[in-house]
Amino acid sequence: MPSSTTSRSLRKSRRSEAMVGLGRLFVVTAAAGLGLTAPAVAGNFTPPEGCTTFLTVQAKGCRVSNHFTCEGDAKGDQWRTDFDQEGPFFSSRIDVEAQWVESFEINPPVRQVLDPNPSDPASFSDLLSTGRDNYIFGLSDDTGERTRVRGSDTLTGKQVVIDGITLQETAFNFTETDLDGNVLRRSRGNEYIHPEWRLFFSGPSEWDGGDGNYVPIDGSPVQFIFPGEPGFASTQPIFDCDAVMSSLPFPPKS
Repeated sequence: MPSSTTSRSLRKSRRSEAMVGLGRLFVVTAAAGLGLTAPAVAGNFTPPEGCTTFLTVQAKGCRVSNHFTCEGDAKGDQWRTDFDQEGPFFSSRIDVEAQWVESFEINPPVRQVLDPNPSDPASFSDLLSTGRDNYIFGLSDDTGERTRVRGSDTLTGKQVVIDGITLQETAFNFTETDLDGNVLRRSRGNEYIHPEWRLFFSGPSEWDGGDGNYVPIDGSPVQFIFPGEPGFASTQPIFDCDAVMSSLPFPPKS
């Protein structure tokens, strides 16, 4: 399912795809603790105290993500902080079943959490064991918005090798509605999973922000960078950034 991705991943304009994931009043101190208030310049990601970065992913769509774990979290919990050319914009935490536990958007600052007692919790284990996982759950954020998410992930049986890493392809779809059933956003397409890492990664997909029109997006990983390798903990995305910038509207020259 859209990774806790990007953010609400797939939510708003150009950054919506980078947020891949649905998949969030968030105080400044909390933002700083998650590395979300660093200046928008190239540098190295520093996770919060007690946390350790274990993977950097350079992806299409001008995004780089740093994955980390933290002491004191539940076993299997993982964090991700996303950066674009302007700096950090999203951080999220998933649990061992890849459920979206909580996430933080920075502009404007909003925290979103998974509601307790989901009707049908997302289950990475079910996806691996049966080839399919359906899910229905609620989300609440600090603006007062409460939504319902319904969707599914299915293993396609295909494998892809990206930067020497073998991943399994999934087909996914999800729809997010308000409590009255009105569609707010939806997406469909493909993603990739790494069974041992218990992580989803973006793939080619389509995104509808609620107007009924699907827009193609692709935030597929391009490079997987590990501790000790050049580019590890980078905060500067390197792929498709010129294309992204050229697609942004600029005021006419006077």
